[in-house]
Amino acid sequence: MHFDLNFPVTASVPPGSSVQPKKNKGKQPQQSSSIAFTPAQIKAIEARLDVLEHLGYNVVAFNQTIHKKIDPKTHVNILDGLLTQLRARPGVVFLKRLTIVLDEDSEKGFGLANANTSLVEPYDLIALLPTTSATFSLACLTHSLPSPLTAHIIALPLTLPRLPFHLKHTLVRTAIKNGAVFEINYAGAIGRESDGSGDGGANTKRNWWAAAREVVRVTKGKSIVVSGGVASEADYRGPKDIANLITLLDLAQHLAHDASTVVPKSLILRAQARKTYRAVLSEPRLVIPEATKVPPVQPTKDGENSRDIVNSPQTSHPNTTSTLPQSDHPTLRDPLGSKKRPCAEDDPESTTNGRVNSKTGEVALTEGESSRKKKKKRGK
Repeated sequence: MHFDLNFPVTASVPPGSSVQPKKNKGKQPQQSSSIAFTPAQIKAIEARLDVLEHLGYNVVAFNQTIHKKIDPKTHVNILDGLLTQLRARPGVVFLKRLTIVLDEDSEKGFGLANANTSLVEPYDLIALLPTTSATFSLACLTHSLPSPLTAHIIALPLTLPRLPFHLKHTLVRTAIKNGAVFEINYAGAIGRESDGSGDGGANTKRNWWAAAREVVRVTKGKSIVVSGGVASEADYRGPKDIANLITLLDLAQHLAHDASTVVPKSLILRAQARKTYRAVLSEPRLVIPEATKVPPVQPTKDGENSRDIVNSPQTSHPNTTSTLPQSDHPTLRDPLGSKKRPCAEDDPESTTNGRVNSKTGEVALTEGESSRKKKKKRGK
């Protein structure tokens, strides 16, 4: 199963969809909640999906990008209307992703607050793209903790001439420990810009290779997910080609394979748990154990129940001899009749050489044994 968690989608807002505020009221313009894609846009998206399906991708995440923060007054979910206009594809799963590009204006807050939970809940994945050192620290330390507003994907602007912040080991390790992953879009490796930064061409490729190798070095190849981020069907690559491309970043072959298969799958499972309390996978259930059944009473060899033998007055005293068998080699039977203990006469290791009276069950010493005991008493 192969994943592409970055399928960029942009929609042009039709004219007349926003309401202009009245004078001296100070109200913010509100966009229409239903933004329909044009037939040309739907046709282009279907063509890109055909290429991904042909290459063997099974899970595709449509990516909606917003800047600075989530504004409840102007935010519109464009992916809900898109999924209703696309035709169903058997064997392909569609997901919804929200990416927030963070800049200096986002350092005070990203909009990921409890008041905006209803806006974030429809999305399956939440990603942050920090562009400053402060926003990168907040994304790794604060917004990667388990909560309904957790961001599990941290995307990086790899096509810039230089990363705007230093990848500190402590921040990266904390984010990985909390369950976050770092995304690498292979669009920059072929000279395309997935995040709208860079000048394209050879400079974009050179910047991407330097920044992506730094990400692999700091993360040690762990918690890395590779996505597309391309906007043209001619730029898509197959999963095997991507794995070979990532190995050029000093990444092991098995880690390069996991970057597009195993890591995205575990990421989606954690994203589903994001909507529960502190990332609990399911609600706890109280299981009441069934009543223990009493085993049936099994009859003994003599035809009596074991309970009757224990409670009977004949077997209540250990010296009772009514149930002892009469034989040449007498034995003592357990009160329950389940175990037999050999007498002193049958035990070869026993020091007693006497005889057992079959009627009374007492052991009688022989003459030699009794004389030995008398001599020992006299000697004392």
